[in-house]
Amino acid sequence: MQKIQNYINGGMHAPLSGQYLDNINPSTGEVYSLIPDSDERDVALATEAAEAAFPEWSAMPKEKRSRLLMKLSDMILKNLDRFAMAETVDQGKPLWLSKTVDIPRAVANFHFYATAALHTHTESHSMEDTALNYTLRTPVGVAGCISPWNLPLYLFTWKIAPALAAGCTVVAKPSEITPMTAYLLSELCIEIGFPKGVLNIVHGLGPKVGMAIVSHPKIPAISFTGGTKTGEIIARTAAPMFKKLSLELGGKNPNIIFADADFEKAVHTSVRSSFSNQGEICLCGSRIFVERSIYEKFKVAFVEETKKLKVGDPLQEESWIGAIASKGHKEKILSYIQLAKEEGGKIICGGNEVNPGGACKNGYFIEPTVIEGLAFDCRTNQEEIFGPVVTLMPFDTEEEVLKYANSTNYGLAATLWTQNLSRTHRMSAKIQSGIIWVNCWLLRDLRTPFGGMKGSGVGREGGFEALNFFTEERNVCIRL
Repeated sequence: MQKIQNYINGGMHAPLSGQYLDNINPSTGEVYSLIPDSDERDVALATEAAEAAFPEWSAMPKEKRSRLLMKLSDMILKNLDRFAMAETVDQGKPLWLSKTVDIPRAVANFHFYATAALHTHTESHSMEDTALNYTLRTPVGVAGCISPWNLPLYLFTWKIAPALAAGCTVVAKPSEITPMTAYLLSELCIEIGFPKGVLNIVHGLGPKVGMAIVSHPKIPAISFTGGTKTGEIIARTAAPMFKKLSLELGGKNPNIIFADADFEKAVHTSVRSSFSNQGEICLCGSRIFVERSIYEKFKVAFVEETKKLKVGDPLQEESWIGAIASKGHKEKILSYIQLAKEEGGKIICGGNEVNPGGACKNGYFIEPTVIEGLAFDCRTNQEEIFGPVVTLMPFDTEEEVLKYANSTNYGLAATLWTQNLSRTHRMSAKIQSGIIWVNCWLLRDLRTPFGGMKGSGVGREGGFEALNFFTEERNVCIRL
């Protein structure tokens, strides 16, 4: 049984507790490796190493830092098949998805920030003949980066790459549910001779390791992606310590389809935006609102295409929906399907567990599920399910659908389907979401800000927003 190790100060280390946690393959339900059950002592060692490495790393010419990050990017690409297989076994997503989305995006994250660091700039402001002001940016210090289980390496690198590029050293925690690709990344760091102490990866449970990172007095910046409830706990802990916070939290995203939409594209993309990665993407459209005049036509087409999606062994090329990431999460999703029935919803597609048989007979699989007949403000339509479950609901006017779309405590993303340019601008200005896709979904430019409103988070990631987050600004005013 493989034992994953912590990566601290350039080397592999067993947890000081001597204890390990089971790492389960969700497609088989079997334990296939063990991960460190670390605690605050391991975090303390990692933070000490990061502190010691910070002066040299932060003072290193950005060109040299860039080359080191590019080397990591190149090495992940070189090992793409190995990383993709590890991601699929660990998380349950189809192997083709790991190969085409997750691992390439991790490569792109390192590449983007390795090059972006070469093009940072600061501002100056002249006060005519009185004074000159200019801004300096310096890395904030040791950054704490905590990533989720749904897009493990993709979102892990989305945090650590800008932190490292900005000149920070890092203490990072991947999810205990999906630790394997972060562990493989630490092996690559050793292989290429990445500077000791610059990146430290501590595995373990959120209440132990995550909170130890959040509460450590020598870690002044926290970047977290995960559930809204956990984000609340982090904010309550970090706020009295005046730490910088970037919180990318939950979503209950509306997908709004007007009658003038490109019908075929709207149907096809909506199926993808509903069920990609088993619906375990914070950007998935889980509430689909369709203009009444095309509602029945859309429903028939959407359900027909949904039923074509094969649920099964994620290692098989024809499987479009893999395993739910954990047994506990599978049970949560099923409980919401039951809740929808109790709230008066009608299951028009799916709604059941799936047993693919063979090696996957004990895995965690759920059919893609489509529900209609629910009120916009019921729990099923207000609370994040984070699985292959969507609701359909008709609307008549822009005002009505805006009410529905903005009714939740979330405001991460929205999708709008219309050919009316004026409506596009009107709706985009009024939908309470940090990201709005018009006639597309998940089309990402890494230069753009990423994040949500309301309960979907605090701050923005992506582009120079992320680089700036990991720095402190100081204004210098020189009287002439």
